[in-house]
Amino acid sequence: MSITINREYVLSLLHELLSTPSPTGYTHHLIERLREEADKLGVSTSLNHKGGLIITLEGQDSSRTIGLSGHVDTLGAMVRSIKSSGTIRLSIVGGFNMNSIENEYCTIHTRSGKTYSGTILTTKPSVHVYDNADQHKRTEENMEVRIDELVSSKEDVENLGIMVGDYISFDARPVMTSSGYVKSRHLDDKASVAALFGLLESAHTHNWKPVHRVQILISNYEEVGHGAAYIPGEIDEMIAVDMGCIGDDLSCKETDVSICVKDATGPYDYHMTGKLAELARAEQIPFALDVYPHYGSDASAALRAGNNIRAALIGPGVHASHSMERTHSDAVINTARLLGAYITA
Repeated sequence: MSITINREYVLSLLHELLSTPSPTGYTHHLIERLREEADKLGVSTSLNHKGGLIITLEGQDSSRTIGLSGHVDTLGAMVRSIKSSGTIRLSIVGGFNMNSIENEYCTIHTRSGKTYSGTILTTKPSVHVYDNADQHKRTEENMEVRIDELVSSKEDVENLGIMVGDYISFDARPVMTSSGYVKSRHLDDKASVAALFGLLESAHTHNWKPVHRVQILISNYEEVGHGAAYIPGEIDEMIAVDMGCIGDDLSCKETDVSICVKDATGPYDYHMTGKLAELARAEQIPFALDVYPHYGSDASAALRAGNNIRAALIGPGVHASHSMERTHSDAVINTARLLGAYITA
């Protein structure tokens, strides 16, 4: 069955997701927004104890359940300490190179609800002042946040209500080009979440049902490794929907749907990946089969936790993952189309 996906809906929602901060551990605002969106689409929702969103799309046959997952949590940071100079030392949340956030604008989220803007810099940010500034190692201890407030001491910063443990989000700066590209931070994995909601919107608008019940987990701890360690017990098989990697010795392009056959945690299910590739060919969806040696997914977290499931991993091709990322809108739409073909086959 060929599924029609509303491109305008998916891209509009994606822009909203990208514009809403949600570093791992600080996802509650976006989870609530997605719960409201799911309610509009007429599907039932619940929250797990970690705050992840579970969405149930009823099927024609409830004897089996297919799980789909996408994660809404992103890379980010926390306030590690406040320096005597009035700058902030940060502690990273998730795995990325420090040079990828150098000179990035950011927002500090206090527990009182106030927010403050700032810029992430090295402790030697100017070539006019510091010898060998270009050789200064980009490590946590050599990076700091310059706050856009009149502060010059630790006490000044504390008086703003900023404290250790406050979250720091990176400005995503989403741009959608006339050529169809989407460039932004945090396409990992908000592009996949938008694709999953495109699937739900299609089912709602065109009044179709999957063959079997589908449960979608919008996880919120994937970037730290345990997003889908818990999944509902009725799930028989699971497809993690997450970005496809692009680079040396890989076939995936930004216009492709990635089907990962193996990542750092081991191979994915042979029969599921074969079926996904077969469906992609039938639907004339550009795709790539790839091995990702430095990658783990919600599906691999579910397997490691001992869930009795088969698992696969697909997603839109994303260039420069965990940095300033880019994909093409075709890959996002086609990810939703391939998922639709799978759950209606």
